[in-house]
Amino acid sequence: MIYAIMYGLTVGAILYLISVGFSLTFGTMRVINFAHTLTYTIGAYLLVASLRQVGIPFLWGGVVGVGVAALVGYCIERFVIRRLYGESLDYTFIATFAVFLIGVDIIKWIWGVYPKPISDPIGRAAEFFGFVFPVYRILVIVLAILVFFGLEFFIRKTMVGKIIVAALDNKEGVRCLGIGVEKYFTIAFVLGSALAALGGVLYAPITAVHPYMGSHILLLCFAVVLTGGLGNLRGTFLASFFLGMLISITGRFWPAGSEIVAFIAMALVLLLRPIEA
Repeated sequence: MIYAIMYGLTVGAILYLISVGFSLTFGTMRVINFAHTLTYTIGAYLLVASLRQVGIPFLWGGVVGVGVAALVGYCIERFVIRRLYGESLDYTFIATFAVFLIGVDIIKWIWGVYPKPISDPIGRAAEFFGFVFPVYRILVIVLAILVFFGLEFFIRKTMVGKIIVAALDNKEGVRCLGIGVEKYFTIAFVLGSALAALGGVLYAPITAVHPYMGSHILLLCFAVVLTGGLGNLRGTFLASFFLGMLISITGRFWPAGSEIVAFIAMALVLLLRPIEA
């Protein structure tokens, strides 16, 4: 059970890094961005390419993956999503899903369709009270917590963060103050894309990297965002670890239903606290 809890915390950390970008973009722009997990996949693939083709260390490979994925996120926002602000959710749904499919096909064209496993970059274990845990997984959990506190500082203490929070509550009110919210939307979008790529980089040594890894985690991210609350960054953090633990512990006793319970929990939350129109 202890190892199931450790795995659940690891899954929760990855879910948080990916889902917090969903929460930012969904909360501020009211955009259903299916292309979000494309940056997650790109980050993982660029890490693999950096390690195998270029031969640079894991840390710098991760920096390359996150940086390029953030640039891809900027291009998606600049040339696709920005043209759809104010339109029906159907338009953004179709447009970003098309971008996701195109991106997956490009990935298959460049790197092929076969999974690409990579090894634990640390390769060490730590012992606590007679239990042995991989140091890498502990590091993933700690990084997710640090990202949470870093985002809290950014959102609560910086002017850019305060404008983004204000736009979460009242986008039109911020516009009435003469502030061009679009550029702040771009910052939120790029930040979310970079965090998703960081999730892909960190999760790559735990699972095999493959072209459809983004589609696998996409629905779980929606479950996290809806459970935690649209635009609620603290709720997203708590929901990520809660659902990660739920998936892991359920998988110990009922492997076939390990992910089903996440959607059952989401449905219960929505029944008790419906989304306000």
